[in-house]
Amino acid sequence: MKILFMIILLIHGLIHLMGFMKAFFLAELNEITNPVSKPMGLLWLVATLILVLAGVMIFFKNPLWWLVAIIGVLISQVLILIFWKDSLYGTLPNILILVVSLIAFAQYDFEKKIRLEVAYVLENVMEKKTAVITDEDISSLPKSVQTWLKASGMIGKTPIQSVFMNQNYQLKLKPDQKNWYSTTAKQYSTVSPPSFVWSAEIEMMPAISAFGRDKFIEGKGEMVFKLFSVFAVANDGPNPQINEAALQRFLGEMVWYPSAALSDYIIWKDLGPQTAKATMTLDGLSGSGIFTFDKDGHAKSFAALRYQGSGTEAKRSELTVNITSTKEFEGVMLPASGEVNWRLDSGEWTWAKFEIQDCTFNPNQVDF
Repeated sequence: MKILFMIILLIHGLIHLMGFMKAFFLAELNEITNPVSKPMGLLWLVATLILVLAGVMIFFKNPLWWLVAIIGVLISQVLILIFWKDSLYGTLPNILILVVSLIAFAQYDFEKKIRLEVAYVLENVMEKKTAVITDEDISSLPKSVQTWLKASGMIGKTPIQSVFMNQNYQLKLKPDQKNWYSTTAKQYSTVSPPSFVWSAEIEMMPAISAFGRDKFIEGKGEMVFKLFSVFAVANDGPNPQINEAALQRFLGEMVWYPSAALSDYIIWKDLGPQTAKATMTLDGLSGSGIFTFDKDGHAKSFAALRYQGSGTEAKRSELTVNITSTKEFEGVMLPASGEVNWRLDSGEWTWAKFEIQDCTFNPNQVDF
């Protein structure tokens, strides 16, 4: 769609050359019945250059192309109003360009807010711990958790302070939804203090996408989804239910930053040779979940009673994350794919299938 819109911009821009050519007698254009002065001809040329520049900026993925396009459309429409009889139909592509440009601006503004949130959580990561994790450090943890940390390869490594992941998802936003929505996502998580910022683009149908952000910062959660980055289709939190659900998400996603298992805000309870319960408490907010590990010690699943939705009407339902494959990322064995399932009164609902494309520890810049 971006290529098509770029072509529309370029063609529409080049059409404006007719006014310039008429003014400077470079071509005999009978389509333009009114005389065009040279100053007006130069203004038609300026509109051409600006609109073509906007198209070129799209090609080179410059995020500010929308600003140039809006300027070009405004100049173009003023000229169209002056030469209304000869150019009134140019209003239609101008409306299209303006609408798409405003949507692009909304997306740019939305992503800018996300970048600021990511920059904030990365800047607030506490001083990096340089001492490596030893067998003695994990000796007080349940045996299953010790085995997991050893299998992940964390022994002999320094604790993970932050993580960046590129993710692919297939989503069903409602239990009765038939088709999967293809989704690409990026996520930053920090261990101390605990936080995450997750952003996603959901392709709901060709040319129609929703953009979302889920976050947990300073003990508060918030989830926002917007159609075209403009129309809010979900806006939850911060409130007690969303805060608890976001804390439990952070807790369950500890499998991507295993050294967080040693954090003071997490208390473990041994439930058997391959199972352990983790309870996370942060500034009076608390949530729990049960981790299960396979015979090799790798994380197999995470289950929790978690709020679905928010507000006083929300109730807890069983959420299970089943891990289907494990892969090495930067020397650490982490989950590479899995499914997220809700158990509702109406039955099982597979909300998501996910795959981790890449994973970077302790990123020092925002990749948006």
